[in-house]
Amino acid sequence: MTNLRIGHGYDVHRLVDERKLVLGGVEIPWEKGLLGHSDADVLVHAVMDALTGASRLGDIGKLFPDTDPAYAGISSLKLLAEVGRLLEENGFVVVNIDATLLAQAPKVGPYKQQMAENMAAALNIRPEQVNVKATTEEGLGFTGDGSGMAAHAVALLEIME
Repeated sequence: MTNLRIGHGYDVHRLVDERKLVLGGVEIPWEKGLLGHSDADVLVHAVMDALTGASRLGDIGKLFPDTDPAYAGISSLKLLAEVGRLLEENGFVVVNIDATLLAQAPKVGPYKQQMAENMAAALNIRPEQVNVKATTEEGLGFTGDGSGMAAHAVALLEIME
């Protein structure tokens, strides 16, 4: 029997005026930000759902409900650190994470390494275990027309016995 588990995460948020844009724990200068109960970090949310999926801990809606005022405006990196604690408590070790941001703009290339480092630090793993990519959707759909952003993530966990 294998001791590896894989999980996939997906998240989406609407872009709105008068909100900060936080992606991978990095505040990016931009004319709009993502709407959500927390800081709405769509990239970290997808990563958390990939991790909770692989570990069968549920999802971020179950762990951190948007009806709970304790999570209003909270940094998603703090929530990711809690997911990391739960993984460790349940005998899981992160092997690697691969995350993709879908956004027409802004360009996030200069921030990808910091995003990976932020998420790795929250999980107490090496930055080399986290890969961040970004792509446009060639002007198609809600990400292409600039009304929102989405992210996918895949996580591989090992069960420690």
